[in-house]
Amino acid sequence: MRPMIISVASGKGGTGKTTIATSLATVLGSSAQLLDCDVEEPNCHILMKPVLETFESITVPVPIVEMDKCTLCGKCGEVCRFSSIVVIGNQVLTFPEMCHGCGGCSLLCPEKAITEGCRELGVIETGLAGPVEFVHGRLRIGEAMSPPLIRAVKAKINPHKLAILDAPPGASCPVIHTVMGSDFIILVTEPTPFGLHDLKIAVEAISHLAIPLGVILNRSDVGDREVHKFCMQMDIPLLAEIPHDLHIAEGYARGNLLVVSAPQYIREFLEIFKKITELINGSKSNLKEALS
Repeated sequence: MRPMIISVASGKGGTGKTTIATSLATVLGSSAQLLDCDVEEPNCHILMKPVLETFESITVPVPIVEMDKCTLCGKCGEVCRFSSIVVIGNQVLTFPEMCHGCGGCSLLCPEKAITEGCRELGVIETGLAGPVEFVHGRLRIGEAMSPPLIRAVKAKINPHKLAILDAPPGASCPVIHTVMGSDFIILVTEPTPFGLHDLKIAVEAISHLAIPLGVILNRSDVGDREVHKFCMQMDIPLLAEIPHDLHIAEGYARGNLLVVSAPQYIREFLEIFKKITELINGSKSNLKEALS
């Protein structure tokens, strides 16, 4: 049985998602692997301070048309649902930045006039942050498509480690690509109208994936009780409440981990992991009962 995969997500940025992901990975130590899937703005490395050992360029195949073979039949454009290749008049126009690299155009070209070149999406760097295995991706500046690079980051998941995925903020396509295949999703929010609004969007987006989830309430003592009410209504477990703490804020400003600035929270994060394990096992038991 493989170790579990836990994704840490949030309906919006600034809720403390990365703080939670890095702290959980740190307290779990050598049994954990942390993968930063927020490839547009990765920042786990600021808190984890890893020693990066490998560097890998990630590319996606893009079409190259040999016009001396092309008959302008237009089959390439018909198969491309993203219109990254189109036939207009006596020309074949390609738009590499829109290509998803499926290879359909080259496969279906009757004249074999299309070959594949490469377009760089970004890079993946791996290393160690103390005993924790560390992986993050960096999307190339100007690149619009992050999901292929997120998939490449997830391909680095060590099957022998508990994987913690730091997802991009929000509830869009990159988030869904990150959390798919997870055993559990932690949603980090704050007790404000904005936090509740974006939490609702995130819950709705990932509810279709049928993955168990729980909420961590950050800065829990500065807002109202509406998030608590929502979690009760939706039967979403509240995994932990972390109050606004000056020591944590000062440490974060210096690039320090929460569990370093406030070591009393080490036990809290171990308890969070225990709750997650129990919820995952309970979910599997319920599924077996439903199928029996």
